[in-house]
Amino acid sequence: MSDKSLRGTRLGAQSMESDEGVEPAARIISEYHCPRGHVIRIPFSVEAEIPALWECRCGTEALLVDSERPEPKATKPARTHWDMLLERRSIADLEVLLDERLQLLRAAKRATTHRRSA
Repeated sequence: MSDKSLRGTRLGAQSMESDEGVEPAARIISEYHCPRGHVIRIPFSVEAEIPALWECRCGTEALLVDSERPEPKATKPARTHWDMLLERRSIADLEVLLDERLQLLRAAKRATTHRRSA
């Protein structure tokens, strides 16, 4: 008997629920203005924290209407190879190493010139 009651319905293809009595969450439309003149309107929940900046479709940062641009966060400068080298060696040590390498290069150059001339 139970098989006959489901006849004619597509199980899993359609939901038996309806939108009756369902109310969407309260929303607010936030408007952002891009420096290039674009206007962006985005719906947010009333309970959501609305960001002051939003990325525009052109890639620039659009600012929320009636808000101030937030202070940029302080970031550490990138450590360069030179910075890491100075952590390991002093300038005096580096000058000594440079002199040693230059002497080796000059000696190798002299050796190759003597071979060609001989």
